[in-house]
Amino acid sequence: MTIEHVALWTPDLERSRQFYSEYFSALASACYRNPSRQFSSYFLSFAGGARLELMQQPQLLAAGTGPAQGYAHLAFASGSVAAVQALTERLRGDGYPIVSEPRITGDGYYESIVADPDGNLVEITV
Repeated sequence: MTIEHVALWTPDLERSRQFYSEYFSALASACYRNPSRQFSSYFLSFAGGARLELMQQPQLLAAGTGPAQGYAHLAFASGSVAAVQALTERLRGDGYPIVSEPRITGDGYYESIVADPDGNLVEITV
């Protein structure tokens, strides 16, 4: 069993696509649109094979009937302690909130946590 993709709801599809493309080197598919459901999504592919689906359905937001639960976090492996620190500082410099500074966790990971444009938690690890 493997994880095929993770999906996130977002109120601003283009802003989220830009965030993951710019900071995490994701390659976006063409935007899928279903006019009858007023649903749009992108699949973002990463070098390691993981995929992220960004989804938007404005009428759910307007009606307050959107998903009741989100995810805990996304974790991206950056390759080194220096890369964790560098990306954390780049994101900080660009105004994104750093939720947890770079550190070694109790289970031995070196990581930081940043909030994406919608407040979703993104873990940056070695």
